[in-house]
Amino acid sequence: MHSTSKTPSQPEVTLRARGLTKVYQTGEVQVFALDSVDLDLFSGEMVVMLGPSGSGKSTLLNILGGLDAPTSGQVFFNDEEITATIDSALTRYRRDYVGFVFQFYNLISSLTARENVALVTEISKNPLDPAEALELVGLGERVDHFPAQLSGGEQQRVAIARAIAKRPALLLCDEPTGALDSKTGIVVLEAIERVNSELGTTTAIITHNSATASLADRVIYLADGRITRIVENSTRQAARDLQW
Repeated sequence: MHSTSKTPSQPEVTLRARGLTKVYQTGEVQVFALDSVDLDLFSGEMVVMLGPSGSGKSTLLNILGGLDAPTSGQVFFNDEEITATIDSALTRYRRDYVGFVFQFYNLISSLTARENVALVTEISKNPLDPAEALELVGLGERVDHFPAQLSGGEQQRVAIARAIAKRPALLLCDEPTGALDSKTGIVVLEAIERVNSELGTTTAIITHNSATASLADRVIYLADGRITRIVENSTRQAARDLQW
């Protein structure tokens, strides 16, 4: 796919999905997890994806991040198709350009916060220093603590620091506050907000919590494997001001 010229008023498209369909076969029944989804993610934006369980949010995020392959359709990263690439190139895409944050932190209990983050920086081309990444998410004083010495929210912020330490172009977050109470969840969202703002990382957050929608530049609503509507927010609300 060739790049097209853009005027200054047009945001750069970081990720472009066209016709994404994911079908699971259960006996003789076909289940459409995604059904002909088209989506652009723009450079530096924050999007929130909302929808009930089974709406296709996680399937979409996993395909955009190269963790899963669509049954049909295409994904382009910076105009290069990743859905047509070989496994080794897909691995490089995930390693070099995509940071993932999940509901569960997946930290290694025998390593300190700094060492958990360093697992990523040691294989990255132009990483942040682990301590700098932890400072960015508000854990500058906790770099030498082990996961068992950290609260759930602090562990999730270590996971965010680990995800962004390689300076990814994309940060994909699947229910990052799902296991946290509201007060702690807001602290975690503040960390994601800061990463988006200070590093300019294109960020997508999946959530069931509609209150989170006001954080975003755009809110993408999904149901039954389709995007039902996209709403642009004229202004973004700060995470600390959320009511949920």
